[in-house]
Amino acid sequence: MGRKVLVVDDDPFVLDVTAQMLEELGCDVVMTTNPRLALELLAANDDVEILLTDVNMPDMSGYELAENAKRLRRNLAVIVLSGRESDGHGFPMIHKPFALKDLARTMEETTGLC
Repeated sequence: MGRKVLVVDDDPFVLDVTAQMLEELGCDVVMTTNPRLALELLAANDDVEILLTDVNMPDMSGYELAENAKRLRRNLAVIVLSGRESDGHGFPMIHKPFALKDLARTMEETTGLC
């Protein structure tokens, strides 16, 4: 497998579809619907290189998750996903709904492909 990517989205359907796209791109995928668990997974898995997170989630926004994740791992690449927001707050953003080519293009331009 390729690089390890952690995907976080509170919508299980979107989470599954995003994970399938990443696997099609050759990534090794870890996923969760819970941002707090995502931080635990990052702390326990040094091999996670990229975080893809939804912005609008209960308990912790994707922006908060991204900032906390970057504190844990300064070199972690982050991409935020949103169907409502237009500002990535300094992080690369993919607007939902998105196709495989959109994900591949954004990754190629920002984090590198798997």
